[in-house]
Amino acid sequence: MKKEELRIVYMGTPDFAVESLRCLVEGGYNVVGVITMPDKPIGRHGSVLQASPVKQYALEKGLKVMQPEKLKDETFIEELRSLKADLQIVVAFRMLPEVVWNMPPLGTFNLHASLLPQYRGAAPINWAIINGDKETGITTFFLKHEIDTGEVIQQVRVPIEDTDNAEHVHDKLMTLGGDLVIETVNHIIAGDIHTTAQATMTGDSEELRPAPKIFHDTCRIDWQGKTAKQIYDFIRGLSPYPAAWTELESNGKRTSVKIFETEKIFTTECLPPVGTIISDGKTTLEVAVSDGYIRIKTLQIAGKKKMSVSDFLRGFKYEKGMIFC
Repeated sequence: MKKEELRIVYMGTPDFAVESLRCLVEGGYNVVGVITMPDKPIGRHGSVLQASPVKQYALEKGLKVMQPEKLKDETFIEELRSLKADLQIVVAFRMLPEVVWNMPPLGTFNLHASLLPQYRGAAPINWAIINGDKETGITTFFLKHEIDTGEVIQQVRVPIEDTDNAEHVHDKLMTLGGDLVIETVNHIIAGDIHTTAQATMTGDSEELRPAPKIFHDTCRIDWQGKTAKQIYDFIRGLSPYPAAWTELESNGKRTSVKIFETEKIFTTECLPPVGTIISDGKTTLEVAVSDGYIRIKTLQIAGKKKMSVSDFLRGFKYEKGMIFC
């Protein structure tokens, strides 16, 4: 079978999924349909609907787009069957019912932003950085009943630099993911796929780390219970979105603050209480932690724009006794 003959249905929603679709389209593969999330209400009153990045790209390229509310809806299932797909590809979409993923004769494979079986779940990029990992990667695997547990087709390893944040790693994996999707499709066309069961890919003593969905409360910084390295990794693992946050306490009042970029400073000198803010009132803002300081470089006060610390200090009066809590 030639790539022009292989009928592909593609499923995805965010920016991360656009790159793989672009590679398929520009590579001359036969994408017969694109499935994405329904348009999302935005604006103050939710009166404006915004199409997903995948939908925007698909329409630009003249592809058929489907946006089911429910993936088990009989009308959607029949429309999907009518496309007579040989293969389905899923990138950053949602959990599929068996009636969908088991439909095409060549199966359904997923591109996941981790080295499975590590970091199964919704936020693998964030959690790998938060946990201080020095390496991550991307995986293609065939879908089965349990989420992110199917047999692995291919993987690519990617280093995580100490200065990388979630956006940097996201962009690396997004680009490499497009290449891996094409490589995986080519192997499927050639009939030389060799899969590996995830249960055989880790040793008995290796701990599997999950990647659950991140909520607002997940993003709160624990100044008291973490080291400088752990806090530094936590902040960059959530930057720029959804962003780590804390509360600034001054004169009995608390203000929510998002923190995007920091440096870690280790010291054995006598430290003030954890959470204490030290500043020269002009260009530096540091927070005492158990083994040093976190120097904040970029932040955002509730209701204000994201800004550098020097810009923040121009309009904010620093006083001794301020803490982050």
